[in-house]
Amino acid sequence: MSLNYDLHCHSTASDGTLRPAELATLAAERGVDVLALTDHDATEGLEEAAATAEEYGIGFVPGVEISVTWERQTVHIVGLGIDPDNAVLQAGLARLREFRVWRGAEIGRRLEAAGVEGAYEGAVARSGGDTLSRTHFAHFLIDNGYAKDVKDVFKRYMKSGKPGHVAGQWAELGEAVAWIHAAGGEAVIAHPARYDLTARRMRRLFGQFQEAGGEAIEVVSGSHGRGEAVAMAAWAREFGFRASRGSDYHGPERTWAELGRVAELPEGCEPVWSTWGERYLPRTCEEVT
Repeated sequence: MSLNYDLHCHSTASDGTLRPAELATLAAERGVDVLALTDHDATEGLEEAAATAEEYGIGFVPGVEISVTWERQTVHIVGLGIDPDNAVLQAGLARLREFRVWRGAEIGRRLEAAGVEGAYEGAVARSGGDTLSRTHFAHFLIDNGYAKDVKDVFKRYMKSGKPGHVAGQWAELGEAVAWIHAAGGEAVIAHPARYDLTARRMRRLFGQFQEAGGEAIEVVSGSHGRGEAVAMAAWAREFGFRASRGSDYHGPERTWAELGRVAELPEGCEPVWSTWGERYLPRTCEEVT
């Protein structure tokens, strides 16, 4: 029997809507055997999530999802198995969070100019004072009748050319991988099919990631269809990347991503966890798969 790995999800430490302990509890209820918490540019939720995972006897992988600017586009790099106390990693994440603070204020100013009052204050209130993201603005806009759901918010307010769009100024690709490696982790490109890249640009992204020392790509994601997973598996085999899987769960509001309920990796993939041995296995596990 294979284990149920979910190696990509978010808590209130970034833009998720469940506390880290609530997230780990739900993972146990959903039959997750090994869970990674990968908040955006933040690691504050790891200790709480790890403690709850231990209570339930499920394996826990400390992680993070780092925002990257690559060819004027935002991509995300997940770090798995990181040491959250690493100074190099934390210095890099602090820089990104500083930009998030500035960006949040700028989004608020732009939305105000477009006739949306109180967006910045509303987003900060929804963030709980932690990492501020566009999702917090989205919840404010939905709650106040400006949009029907998160997808509608991004279409009407956050895309390029829309009132709330502010271009990202994130880490460079090589920087993000270096921070993860400094913290003893492995670097994984998150949901690559979601970036809507041409085959030429996808090859360039994977090539540069490989040159930087990246280890894996997320083949199975809550935002990948079956055909996209098969395509990402082919890319992984071509570049020699291991394959990861994760729901990208943010909370019950996003119905397209269900914690612990993602497809198995396609045939022929080498799982990212194949080199982990017993490090993150659940307490009750009797079989390494």
